[in-house]
Amino acid sequence: MDAHLQRAERPVPLHTSPDHQGHPPPPHSAELMAKQLKGANAAVRELLLALSVGFALPGPLPADLQQKFISGTVENLDSLVDRAEAAGLLRPDGTVVGTAQHALLTATPTAKVHALQRELVSVFASTGQPLGNLARDLARGGLADSRVAAELEQAANAALESDPRLASQLYEEALLAGADTLATAARRAQAAAGDGELDTAARIIDALLVSADPPDVRRGADVAASVWAQRGMLARAADVYNWLGPGRVGASAPLAAVAMIGAGDRAGAEAFFQPDAPASSPTLLAAALVQTGQGVFASLGEKPQQGISILIHASDMLNSAGMALPLPETPAALAALLALHSGEPHLAETVCRAAVVAGQGGNAAQPRLLLLQAWAAMMQDKLEDARFAAAEAAKANHWPLVPRDEFMSAALEVGLARRNGDVPELLRAWERAREAMLHTSVDLYNLLPWGELLIAAARLRETRRVAQYLDDAWKLLGRLGGPALWAVPLHWAAVQAALLNESPADLAPHATALARASAHSQLAAVLATAGKAWVSVLAGRFRTSEVEGAARLLGAVGMPWEGARLAGHAAARAEERRDMMRLLSCARDLHPQGSTGASGGADAQAGSGADGVGKGAQPDASGLSEREKEVARLVLEGKTYREIGEAIYISPRTAEHHIARIRRRLGAENRSDLLARLRLALGVESSQQLNPQQE
Repeated sequence: MDAHLQRAERPVPLHTSPDHQGHPPPPHSAELMAKQLKGANAAVRELLLALSVGFALPGPLPADLQQKFISGTVENLDSLVDRAEAAGLLRPDGTVVGTAQHALLTATPTAKVHALQRELVSVFASTGQPLGNLARDLARGGLADSRVAAELEQAANAALESDPRLASQLYEEALLAGADTLATAARRAQAAAGDGELDTAARIIDALLVSADPPDVRRGADVAASVWAQRGMLARAADVYNWLGPGRVGASAPLAAVAMIGAGDRAGAEAFFQPDAPASSPTLLAAALVQTGQGVFASLGEKPQQGISILIHASDMLNSAGMALPLPETPAALAALLALHSGEPHLAETVCRAAVVAGQGGNAAQPRLLLLQAWAAMMQDKLEDARFAAAEAAKANHWPLVPRDEFMSAALEVGLARRNGDVPELLRAWERAREAMLHTSVDLYNLLPWGELLIAAARLRETRRVAQYLDDAWKLLGRLGGPALWAVPLHWAAVQAALLNESPADLAPHATALARASAHSQLAAVLATAGKAWVSVLAGRFRTSEVEGAARLLGAVGMPWEGARLAGHAAARAEERRDMMRLLSCARDLHPQGSTGASGGADAQAGSGADGVGKGAQPDASGLSEREKEVARLVLEGKTYREIGEAIYISPRTAEHHIARIRRRLGAENRSDLLARLRLALGVESSQQLNPQQE
């Protein structure tokens, strides 16, 4: 190795090379020898330090070292490399051994390290070569350089819409390299919000919006509005745009309109956005935003269904644009809401499914779309599909559901429990919903959950818990002129609540509102008819044909469970067996899940023999068939024959036959004995879920 020397001074041998017996150097020897690289070995140290800060072989090296090669004051590069490799300090691929690299960087004055790093950045700049991941290493290493900061900012901007977590990291590293804190604030907040860090985003935006002349202020306002919307406080999102003002809102005018209409301020929305105004540019994104505003305005008019097609077009365009922007509501979510409010849950489901696949709105919007998809499935009586979509929403991101989505998820759980007729489950879901409603407020886009909670509150005698929220909802609708599309489902919820509370006085104004809206809304007409049918059933003065017609109409507008429930209640009150059978058949047509056995009719034994043994009715180890276990669970809930019949669409007499057969099979002598044996037959879990007050 010494034969390659081109200088008079003989180098000191490096003692990290293997000994004459081929043994490897002792542990930490690389670190020790890195500290010994001085004097005659200074050139090796200089080379290794250059490589440690990011220079690479065989590329350009620091000018100082290059000059020494040219002048001949040090041996040539190949010799230095050979010596470093032989000493175990340099790998064959030209990278410095980790321990030696750490020792060199630690022992070298910071100013010298940074000087070498700046020279390295200049080398990359002179060749037009991007720094890539080296920029991140330099920033994390403490190098402040505007060129490094600019490259990191550029990389963060590129990742902002597709990978907000990466963008957040890159922006933070750009700040370490000297990027302007205020100039990057809006984009940093957007990245934080896109990664579920709402508190971080809010803090960044607050610092931006209180500055004298905030840069990128429109983006900052969009992020702030989006954060408020996700928090379930849409009125605050509208306040942000009011602060921004029409003069600065620019291309975000449709978003301001969405927020303001959602908060009940139509006049404010019109001051920012005119539906006939052209898009700010001929791009997919600009057109999608304009049509989003147009669709929301159309939903308030005399032909609100037109808003659905406009919003679906906007959703399709945003899907194609492939951009994840901060939005108070995505066009897909708005289209789905209009479809649900119009009695077209299947359409809502397909719109949301397409938007989820396209990633519309980015990760932050996925739970909202999945929950709307779940709501649409629930309305169509596809309860398992609804549960699956709700579960997907809960695990869509690495962060918990935001308050707006948690509220909808809790209301969805209440709706599913109510449709299952499971009182313990409903009570648990109600407690979750009570907590969630404290963290959100009423807006136009969450009326469906509030309607579901109104019905559940009446069922549980907890109406006082939602009274103030419902007052806010009616006031909001009043400020918007009582738009039929948005108001009809809430009126229907109020009708159902009044029926449960047996309060004709509370029912009358909502029944009148449905009748009045019937001229412009098919759904209102169907619900008005259904409301009349319910009143006649509960009064015991109904016509079977009218009830059946109303029930089937409910099924036709995407509400089969409601239709089956109406028919089932009427069947339990029918005086004639023929009417009872007809209504039960209608209920089973609309809600097949209500009859799991092959018998499933008013007379179980008519279709499957005296013991009710048929498809799905074979007893298992408990001694009970699936149908009998279904009846047994309802018995444990304390339901009467009539309530059992209404829950699973059989006649009260058939429920009585089932219970008598269960008692014989289990050998129960009285009711207490029957309840005890049922708990054993169904398992400990079922008995633990029983509400003690029902025994």
